[in-house]
Amino acid sequence: MASVTSLPIEARGLTVRLGPHAALHGIDLRLEGEAPVAVLGANGAGKSVLLRTLHGLLAPTEGTVLWSGSIQRPRDQAMVFQRPVLLRRSTLANVEYALAVNGVSGVERRSRAGEALARVGLDALASRPAGVLSGGEQQRLALARAWALRPRVMFLDEPTASLDPAAATEIERIIGEIRAAGTALVFTTHHLGFARRVASDIVFLHEGRVTEKTTAETFFKKPRSAEAAAFLRGELPWQPSHDS
Repeated sequence: MASVTSLPIEARGLTVRLGPHAALHGIDLRLEGEAPVAVLGANGAGKSVLLRTLHGLLAPTEGTVLWSGSIQRPRDQAMVFQRPVLLRRSTLANVEYALAVNGVSGVERRSRAGEALARVGLDALASRPAGVLSGGEQQRLALARAWALRPRVMFLDEPTASLDPAAATEIERIIGEIRAAGTALVFTTHHLGFARRVASDIVFLHEGRVTEKTTAETFFKKPRSAEAAAFLRGELPWQPSHDS
């Protein structure tokens, strides 16, 4: 069992089937504490499925996800997807809508939305349609929308994927601020440099199973499983990115 978030979250015998295919196989995992956790693995290992199931977007085929011992999914958690789903509204309205759905009243809603956009450097673009923002700006908006909810836990699925180096650096800065503000982070990434800089713990998935849960320092210096060692050597089907 492992440690990572502030609630804690526990997966017991977690199996998820997508059609005839089992994406996750009987996973037992405990996440507690506030150390950021990176979920790593080759393409198809089940990383995104694990995050979506912990978040509550996917229902387990077998097994259970518990938050502080309860099956009730709490409201104080959020997820940011690799490709943000944005409304056909202004940048500000996208954040306000998320707050409204979560029961935040009008006056506070506008204040919190503006504060969140300022934190990610989008306050000057508040009235601009979200659909015309650049890829990096859209990801920053997705982070602002989630951060405005003041979650205790935030799931991030490939937050820097498909971004140019400057945009990825800005996203990493924002994630650092979210972490410093006290939000626990669980994220997937293909960028090992990003994982080294941000994560304190690593969960490694191989073919839908957790083969390793350890500190980031141990994982990168001396992985304990043969699958993780092969992954770091680039010997699995997907070659990891060793960005700086």
